[in-house]
Amino acid sequence: MTNRYGARGGLRIRAGVVLMAAAFAAAGCSGSSATPSAAQPSAAAPASASAAAPASAAAPSAAGEAITLHVLLMKQAAYSDTDVAAMTAAFNVDHPNITIVPEFVAYDALHDKIVTAQAGGGGVYDLILVDTPWPAEMVKAGIITDITDKIPAEFSTGVFDAAWTAAKYNGKIYGVPWINDTKFFFYNEKMLNNAGITAAPKTWDEVEAAAKAVKAKGEVKYPIISSWKQAEAVICEWTQIAAAMGGSEFVDAQGKPLFNQGGGLAALKFMKKLIDEGLVDPASLSSTEDDVNTAMSTGQYAMTLNWTYGLSVMNDPKASKVAGQIKVAPSPGEGSVTTSGVNGGMSLAVTTTSKHPAEALQYALFLASEKSQEMDVANALPMWKASFDNADVTKNNPTLFAAAKIQFSGLVARPVVPYYTKLSNALQAAIQEALLGKKTPEQALNDVAAQLPSFQQ
Repeated sequence: MTNRYGARGGLRIRAGVVLMAAAFAAAGCSGSSATPSAAQPSAAAPASASAAAPASAAAPSAAGEAITLHVLLMKQAAYSDTDVAAMTAAFNVDHPNITIVPEFVAYDALHDKIVTAQAGGGGVYDLILVDTPWPAEMVKAGIITDITDKIPAEFSTGVFDAAWTAAKYNGKIYGVPWINDTKFFFYNEKMLNNAGITAAPKTWDEVEAAAKAVKAKGEVKYPIISSWKQAEAVICEWTQIAAAMGGSEFVDAQGKPLFNQGGGLAALKFMKKLIDEGLVDPASLSSTEDDVNTAMSTGQYAMTLNWTYGLSVMNDPKASKVAGQIKVAPSPGEGSVTTSGVNGGMSLAVTTTSKHPAEALQYALFLASEKSQEMDVANALPMWKASFDNADVTKNNPTLFAAAKIQFSGLVARPVVPYYTKLSNALQAAIQEALLGKKTPEQALNDVAAQLPSFQQ
C-alpha cells in the first residue's frame, strides 16, 4: 500500500527561534505501509534516565545562533508533510535561524522508531509524535520530558479536554496536544438511498440493517469495508464499537481485565457476526485505513469507519469514482450510548536527550497553535474549541464539524499504561483469531486476560 504523501523524509526547513524566557513568563505569568512485528518492542527505562525528567532550565540559544532540530512525525492521517512545511514556513517568518529536519514514518513504524532511537538515552530526535496510549511507557523509559510548567494558559483553557489524553500521565504534562481525531462514520449516500435508506444509521443495529438492505439490492457484494488488519487499526475500531456497547474501559482501577466481558466481548461478537453474514468484506482483515479509503473510492462499498482525512480522500475527484457521494456522520451508538469515538489524539513531546529542549518546545507550541491548525481543516480537525465556532473555519465542511462536535463528547481512550504495547499486540492477535474463526470471541479475549499479570510486571 502506498502512502498518500509520497516518499518519507528528505525535507529540510530553515527556521529560527526567539528567546523562550519571555514566552514562558507570559504563559505561566499547550494503517499504513509498515506491518507491525508480532511483538513491538516496549521501551525499558535506561539506568541513567529519570522517569519524570523535568524540562531543561537552560536558557534557549541566543537569537541568530544556528540550531538544528530533528523531528519525528507520522505519514498517514492528519497533517501531511506539505502541511508541516507550510506551518514551518510561517514559523520561519519570525524565527529564521533554526533548521528543522522532519522525518515522516508510517504510523505502524512510529512507536518502534521512537523506542529504538531513544530508549538507550542516545536518541537523535528533539521532538517526537506520541500516540494516546504511549505517554506512560515513554515516561517510564525516560524518553520524554515533563513540560507541565511550560504550557501557556491559552492551551490549558482553549483546547478540548480529550486532546490532552495523549499528553498527560499521572497528572503531569509530557506533550503538546497536536492531532485531534477520531473515527467517523462514512457512507455512500447514493447507495444507501437506492436501498431506501434516507438518513445515516444512528446505532450499530441500524448499520447491520442498512448493510442487509444494500446487499439485497445486489449493487455490491459486501456493503462494509473495515480496517481490521492485525495492527493498531483493529484495536481502534474494536475500542470504538465496544464503547458504544457499554465497554469504555480495558481494565479497572486495580488493573483487572474488563475487555473480555461486557462491551468488549459484545463488540467482538458483533464484528464476527458481520463477517459471517457477508456484510463485511473478509479483505478487511488485511486492510489498514489507507486501504479502506482506496476501497471506498472504487464505489464497491457503502459504509466504513475512518479518521477525518478519509472524507477528503474518498471525495477526491482525481482519485475517487464516487467523489461527492461520500458523507460523514457521528459514529453509531447503541442503547443508551448516543455515539462513541476512539480517541486518536497525538501530542508532540520533547525528548530528554534534546540539546535544545526550549527551542523544540517553542516549535511544538507553534505547530499546535490555533492559527497553525486552522491552516488545514480538510485532513485534520483543530483541537481548539473556538475553531468550531469560527464560520471561516467551518464553512467548507459544516457537516464534518457538526459530527465532530457531537462525537468529541463521547471519546474513549485506549489505556494509558506502561504495558500498553504488550497488551495491544496480544489483543491484535486475539481479535484476528476470533474474526478468522480460529477461536471463539470469549476464548480469544480470555486468553489475553490470562496474560495480563505478566504484562504488568
